[in-house]
Amino acid sequence: MATLKSLKLRIASVKSTQKITKAMKMVAAAKLRRAQEAAEAGRPYASRIEAVVASLGARVTPGPQTSKMLTGSGKEETYLLVVCTSDRGLAGAFNANIVKAARLRAQELIAAGKTVKFYLVGKKGGAVIRRLFPGTIIASTEFAGVKQIGFENAAPIADDITARYEAGEFDVAYLYYAKFQSALVQEPTEQQILPVPVTAGGGEVAAGVSAAVEYEPDEEGILADLLPRNLSVQLFRALLENAASEQGSRMTAMDNATRNAGDMINRLSIQYNRQRQAAITTELVEIISGAEAL
Repeated sequence: MATLKSLKLRIASVKSTQKITKAMKMVAAAKLRRAQEAAEAGRPYASRIEAVVASLGARVTPGPQTSKMLTGSGKEETYLLVVCTSDRGLAGAFNANIVKAARLRAQELIAAGKTVKFYLVGKKGGAVIRRLFPGTIIASTEFAGVKQIGFENAAPIADDITARYEAGEFDVAYLYYAKFQSALVQEPTEQQILPVPVTAGGGEVAAGVSAAVEYEPDEEGILADLLPRNLSVQLFRALLENAASEQGSRMTAMDNATRNAGDMINRLSIQYNRQRQAAITTELVEIISGAEAL
């Protein structure tokens, strides 16, 4: 049985932890508002450029001059999984859910005889992937010193992935991130980014056009500029969604931790008071017994 002194120290320790988790919750809540606004502001642009590229791609007849980012490499043997996680922990199941989605896809592809490679964006996904899929990580990047994610953070990653794709290092690429729904819900999302799917959203743009459309320059000329930009925009959206999801998940996790600390303090306090009362009673009995003996 714990002594009164140890219980008192334990209560003080849990109270200190509770103050930390409460402060972290408040910081996450303050950051969440800005991150949520940025994520919501980026969605329309990312969705629209994705739909425009899909619509243009559906109009193009594949030929020697058509970008590989649209037509593909002609095979589907090597897959690149771009896994976006955070650089910090204490965010509940945020990172674990993203890694789980990528892990399940990787296991499915490997079982089908495909080669799987990983491109890590963020620190927290590395340990699990290195343990389960050793030797498959071709690149990794972190944003530990970046206070606010900007387009300039996504563009170099997109350029690197494009260069590797053009060099034939992989045939298909999927992007994994957490789409922000609310502070309580962050949805792990899988998105094919290379080659660009030409069916998703293609009809959406065309449906809103009531007249024939002429492109100048031609569709392939426009796509040559749009395809690399689309990849950068989709990566930027994933980073913005992740930033909001991370803060929402951390706020919820720290709120739960604060509540759990309060419950533990109450239980320890009850136990402390009971033992203290028992000790006082024992001491009184001893005093009375000693007095009667006199």
